Amino acid sequence: MTNSNPNRMMTHSSKSIVLVVDDTLAGRETLEALLFSEAYELHFANDGIQALEAAARLRPDLILLDVMMPGIDGFEVCRRLRADPELTHIPVIMVTALDDRPSRLQGIESGADDFVSKPFDSGELRARVRTVTRLNRYRRMLEERERFEWMVENAEDGYLVLDGDAIRYANPRAQSILELEPAYRETKPSFLATVQKRFNCEPKELWSQWPNIALGSANAEASKSASNDLNLFLIAPETPTSPVNWIEVTIFGRFRIEETGRLVRLRDVTGLKTGLRDMWSFHTMVMHKLNTPMHMMQGSMELLAMSVESAVSASELLDLIEMASSGAQRLSAAISDVLQYATTMSTVASIGEPFCVDSLIELVNEVASHLELTQVSVTLDAPLETCLPLTAREIEAILFELLENTKKFHPQHQPTVTINAVLEGNRFALHIQDDGIHLSPDQLNRVWLPYYQGERYFTGEVQGMGLGLPLVASILWEHNGDCRITNRDDAPGVIVHLYLPINRNG
Repeated sequence: MTNSNPNRMMTHSSKSIVLVVDDTLAGRETLEALLFSEAYELHFANDGIQALEAAARLRPDLILLDVMMPGIDGFEVCRRLRADPELTHIPVIMVTALDDRPSRLQGIESGADDFVSKPFDSGELRARVRTVTRLNRYRRMLEERERFEWMVENAEDGYLVLDGDAIRYANPRAQSILELEPAYRETKPSFLATVQKRFNCEPKELWSQWPNIALGSANAEASKSASNDLNLFLIAPETPTSPVNWIEVTIFGRFRIEETGRLVRLRDVTGLKTGLRDMWSFHTMVMHKLNTPMHMMQGSMELLAMSVESAVSASELLDLIEMASSGAQRLSAAISDVLQYATTMSTVASIGEPFCVDSLIELVNEVASHLELTQVSVTLDAPLETCLPLTAREIEAILFELLENTKKFHPQHQPTVTINAVLEGNRFALHIQDDGIHLSPDQLNRVWLPYYQGERYFTGEVQGMGLGLPLVASILWEHNGDCRITNRDDAPGVIVHLYLPINRNG
């Protein structure tokens, strides 16, 4: 019935908050008895100062304000409420024993919305309180809706309301991203058809389930998945005249709009995606370039230390010193290369010449050696002069991630890997097969999504942030390539299929 919790105004209660202001206990108890109801949350103030403090704290739906109070009377309290921009809209019903015309005029001039006279007519009092509180809550709902609409209309992200696949509403930012015609409200165009005019939809495995992936289905697993937020991507690949453009599509599974409706957000994540890709590529390159000469130096230095305790010839000692010196020189060159790359990577999107497949076998062997993989074979069935739109560093980073995964997910961490590089139509295909484990259908669909970590389902461990395969995909998607992963039919393990257009200018 009474509630003095100062944070009560922050909760979303269905009750109307009524502040009763009266300097007499009898007056407060009378109003409490008349208004006792599950529909109201009653708060009380003993004088004008308490009334102003409580109004600022509670933001009530109605103030029942006694006129005759010592100190600050009801008229002055009402004037101060109306002078405060935060409190000016709170309805005030003045409670008075005065029934003369001058007092009512003074109350109107002070800003009162209505009057009730003592002694109370209980039916009239309840009716007036009920009417005023309902109107005020409705007014607040309209104000909140207006604020929400203003925020959505001026948001930096695009927001859509979809009815199945039809676009029912798009804020200005979404209209700009999708290049919607002004008459879209009447035509209600297909969302999927609209985005496919400008973007590639990735991952294709998930988009192929549109719009059911956003709406759920009779399948329990799909329905459960649809109750959560889902992130997909729209990608306008890089061209000679324009940079890549990434749009993250968030389908808010938590917010159902009728039976077939969904709230969708479109967010430009181009900077984030390219930044993560460059950071990951840089990290992979650093690991690869620095570890090899460091291991070479470490091994030779250990042998030198052992030679002190054993008799070695001068020529053997000289060989060890030359080996250590060679490792130091390679390390120095690698550090110089890393520093140069770090200096230029922030200003150049793709560093280096297009990769030609005549270097593929050598690069695979180099990465496999670094990862200590001994059973990796490559079959190259494409013209050696074939060039790809990716740089050598990007191909290296992709190979490093994929081969590292074959080792990570193999039960003994020593996989047998076969790589088949072949031309398929106008695309260059790279099929990487291992003999590790099979993946579930859900894992096959979601493995290219950020922060999805397959290893937790096999080892219980979460290593890294789940960004490796998604960043492999992002490099391919940005160059109008594609990727998918399938289980092997003949044995445990998976096949990663990478597809890239051929660089016609190479």
